Amino acid sequence: MSHDALDPVPAHRRKGSVGRTVKAVAWSFIGLRKGSEYREDLEKVNPLHIIAVGLAAIFALVAALVALVHWIV
Repeated sequence: MSHDALDPVPAHRRKGSVGRTVKAVAWSFIGLRKGSEYREDLEKVNPLHIIAVGLAAIFALVAALVALVHWIV
């Protein structure tokens, strides 16, 4: 299995920090991101970590909204 010559480390073997992954997901939720930072994330963050943090963020957002509705009502 070969990978692109421009990408020396396969995506599933990248070791991104948790903080960088959370930051990338948070900016994705907002929808604002500099192009240079986006490209840097593509190079350094593991896509599987992005999926895991994204799913956790979605569940946390839904839980917070449900709690807010219950508190209001």
